[in-house]
Amino acid sequence: MAKRRKVANLLALAVLSALAHRPMHPYEMAAALRGWNKEHDMGIKWGSLYTVVGNLAKHGLIEELESGRQGRRPERTVYRITEAGREELVDWTRELLGVPQMEFPRFRAGLSVMAVLPPDDVAGLLTHRLSAIRRGIAELEEFHERDDLQVPRLFLIETEYDLAMLRAEERWVAALLDELTSGTFPGLAEWRGFHEAGGPSAEMKELAEEKITDL
Repeated sequence: MAKRRKVANLLALAVLSALAHRPMHPYEMAAALRGWNKEHDMGIKWGSLYTVVGNLAKHGLIEELESGRQGRRPERTVYRITEAGREELVDWTRELLGVPQMEFPRFRAGLSVMAVLPPDDVAGLLTHRLSAIRRGIAELEEFHERDDLQVPRLFLIETEYDLAMLRAEERWVAALLDELTSGTFPGLAEWRGFHEAGGPSAEMKELAEEKITDL
């Protein structure tokens, strides 16, 4: 089970990982994290950076090292990671790698309510999605092959994961699309009839009620 963190925003994890390299002020942290493409890994919202840095300092996970001003620039505070911060970074990383947790992708949300659309519309949308997935795979493969010769695999492992997930989704979406277009998807006639009749059949209502009752 995932622990409750003093600062739970994943941007905090990114900041700790940056400061584990060397002390930095927040502007340097942002530059380093952008250079490492951390916004792609963690869905970072940069507007919350200073709030997260402040919360990390408040809980003793990082601390001020020095403050200074160059010319007319605003004063910048340099932070370093504390021993408690290193322990948090290691523990959090161990949890993320070792403890499975239910996640809620937007695609899953769409699948859960796709019955509101006619099956032919869904097939068209999945065709569009499949093309986008395949373009994404091609782009990632090109990126990975280019960097594989000069960057250690340790620092490309998340790209390998992205490729594996995209390839798995490609296979699954292609199989679902084939069922919809070939007419082999179970209950396809009832689903189509639902939209042609402007509402659910008695059988579909009964199935929906049974699902609610089971919960």
